[in-house]
Amino acid sequence: MTVLFAPNIADEAAALLTRLGVAPGAFTGGGREVRSPITGETIAKVHDASTADAAAAIEAAHAAFAAWRKVPAPRRGELVRLLGEELRAAKADLGLLVTLEAGKTLSEGLGEVQEMIDICDYAVGLSRQLFGLAIATERPDHRMMETWHPLGVVGVISAFNFPVAVWSWNSALALVCGDPVVWKPSEKTPLTALAVQAIFERAAARFGDAPAHLSSVIIGGREVGEALVDHPKVALVSATGSTAMGRAVGPRLAARFARSLLELGGNNAAVVAPSADLDLTLRGVAFAAMGTAGQRCTTLRRLFVHESIYEGFVAKLKAAYASVRIGDPRDPDTLIGPLIDEGSAAAMRKALDDATAAGGKVTGGETVKGPGQGVYVRPAIVEMTAQADVVRRETFAPILYVMPYSDLDQAIALNNDVPQGLSSSIFTLNAREAERFVAGSDCGIANVNIGPSGAEIGGAFGGEKETGGGREAGSDSWKAYMRRATNTVNYGETLPLAQGVKFDI
Repeated sequence: MTVLFAPNIADEAAALLTRLGVAPGAFTGGGREVRSPITGETIAKVHDASTADAAAAIEAAHAAFAAWRKVPAPRRGELVRLLGEELRAAKADLGLLVTLEAGKTLSEGLGEVQEMIDICDYAVGLSRQLFGLAIATERPDHRMMETWHPLGVVGVISAFNFPVAVWSWNSALALVCGDPVVWKPSEKTPLTALAVQAIFERAAARFGDAPAHLSSVIIGGREVGEALVDHPKVALVSATGSTAMGRAVGPRLAARFARSLLELGGNNAAVVAPSADLDLTLRGVAFAAMGTAGQRCTTLRRLFVHESIYEGFVAKLKAAYASVRIGDPRDPDTLIGPLIDEGSAAAMRKALDDATAAGGKVTGGETVKGPGQGVYVRPAIVEMTAQADVVRRETFAPILYVMPYSDLDQAIALNNDVPQGLSSSIFTLNAREAERFVAGSDCGIANVNIGPSGAEIGGAFGGEKETGGGREAGSDSWKAYMRRATNTVNYGETLPLAQGVKFDI
């Protein structure tokens, strides 16, 4: 295994954080240990916020809202443009920090920062396109229209697997819409959040007249997240994580009539049709199922292969799995890095045991020796004869359940027969099959001839059912961060009422 960077990851992380502008006291001397999944070693100790600290951050953000909402949207877009510039300058260092803290390959770490840059570019353009509609009115000499206004403080709760991109999807849009952001990162990846906050503060300093506390980070456990969810001055909470987390967050927000934007579990499927380009399909399946060590919400977890090509395709897939390079994600030749921690490995072992008990045939899944105490596993292929309970639940690890199917209607039904509804795809050169699948999939994302993972920021991201129904980035998702008002203007000299109602006095 080739390691191209300093063997002491704590020193490497400290150097990166310093270059990114994080004060040393922010990542030393605290009570919460931060471990790198690459070796399992402690690389920093950060300070947890208290619930009182969280409340103070929210109050400060609410004060910033009073000023920021009055700034014209194109001017707000200038701050996001500057943020994009700062991210470009910091891309190499921040991408490597993502790798050290989340265990992603260096290519994926850099790709995540590029995603942040891309959403900034998107939001800058959007800052001049926050359009409302002119609406036909039944009353003469009247004009009716809808207008959009800033919503308020936006809370962001992010997960370890996309430690910085999720913040950017929400924050770039929220900021141009006139909203400040309070961010609670995953307890497993707080260092990247500290770095992003430092980058944002440089952009704000260049902007010149941005109110203080437009962006803030609160590090802590569940109690800090609950403080964010329950505070009456947080208008919207965007929460990314497990379905169990969403079941806790959603009702609490609903109880106070706040908005929620939930990005939860995914149990994503792909269909391989008889007409598929099998070389392209093999590459698409391999990345979708094994990328990020199976720790994406859009990871391919279920594969339905037509019975006429099943044996040959699965044999090629097993060969690809056996050859993939696993190891230190800093090595550019590595394709699969570590799991985030031993808990993920235990969940994977449990799922493989359950699949075996349900009649599954497992190939792979064994532990692989990596650097230090990092948790490395070989991705597993599990051949199943039916979609058993273990297949219908999401295990956040590199397990691909493979099943044959006989006709497309059956495959679409299997795709839909899980509680989650995030992403799906079909590999086919048959236009009728492609269109039937896109219309029939019940997921928020339905692709043709690409896997279910690797979404771009131009399309709204999110899913249905236990995935939560939220949408981030792209399309009209900006509307989640604003409130809509309908305005009627009477420019005439009479007062006609709607629906022909008469009230003459």
